[in-house]
Amino acid sequence: MEDIKPLIEALKTKLKQALILWAEGFREACCLHRVIVLCRRSKKLMIRTGQCFLLNGFIFLGSLFVLNSVVIPTLQWILPDHYSQTSCEAMSEFHGVFKFYSFLRGFLIQLFYVFWFYPLYVFSFILSNLWYNDIATHGFAAMGRSRPSTVESLKQNDTLTSDSKVHAARPAGLGGIMIGIGEQVYSLLLLTFFFFEVYATGFIPYIGKALNFVLLSWMYAYYCFEYKWNFTEWGLEKRLDFFETNWAFFAGFGSPCVLAIFFFPPLVGYGFMAVLFPLAQKPSRLFPLEEEDLPVHNWGRFQYFTQLTLY
Repeated sequence: MEDIKPLIEALKTKLKQALILWAEGFREACCLHRVIVLCRRSKKLMIRTGQCFLLNGFIFLGSLFVLNSVVIPTLQWILPDHYSQTSCEAMSEFHGVFKFYSFLRGFLIQLFYVFWFYPLYVFSFILSNLWYNDIATHGFAAMGRSRPSTVESLKQNDTLTSDSKVHAARPAGLGGIMIGIGEQVYSLLLLTFFFFEVYATGFIPYIGKALNFVLLSWMYAYYCFEYKWNFTEWGLEKRLDFFETNWAFFAGFGSPCVLAIFFFPPLVGYGFMAVLFPLAQKPSRLFPLEEEDLPVHNWGRFQYFTQLTLY
């Protein structure tokens, strides 16, 4: 029993550190006032952010609202399932008609999805991803940091020098370009498998929803910070090491976005996510964040869960 007490105390300490980092990440994601500050500094940033709101908030979510509030009730009025003033005998006589009305109503609603929502979803997905990159670029410029500063470059060089005992530096020329392409392909495959993992965990009994929430939080946080890491030219291995070391912070940072979409249907959830994602990019210290900003803890076995999830 005495041997277990040190383990329990160590566990309490680690959990306390994790909760503090999670709360810090959650707080950073909710600092939306920085969006206003950066938009006031950059007109291009304000325009791109407004376009995201217009497309995903007004057009996409507005179309869903019109469908559920206007189109479907109107179709139910024109093509009803039954008439309230019809007797039971008449109901049995018109059973086939009401069944045809129900089929026709469902068919018209599906046509609305096929010819409007699904094309709009694809169009919104492609265009939003292009705009997110512009938002990150203009946001980076609004901070007065279109490229990493000399001080940051020295910090990163010092970090790379200290890591060179473990990781070799990326070669220059064609070899470096090929390594960069390979890292991008590997990152895409990694995130694709991670997405399927997130989807699969939702079917696990009892704990599936909780795991799904945590994994979604990590995924959205990684997407947000990936823009900043691309600008500062962090290698994939360095990104993953930093992400694994501060997994609790990233879990907290992605939580507000996941909370906003977790309890909605898929299309509505996508609309909210597409609106919130550009906001999460800017207040997150996405641009000024450096390695020194987050406390690095030796999580020991706690870090293995993140590694097993990512790989």
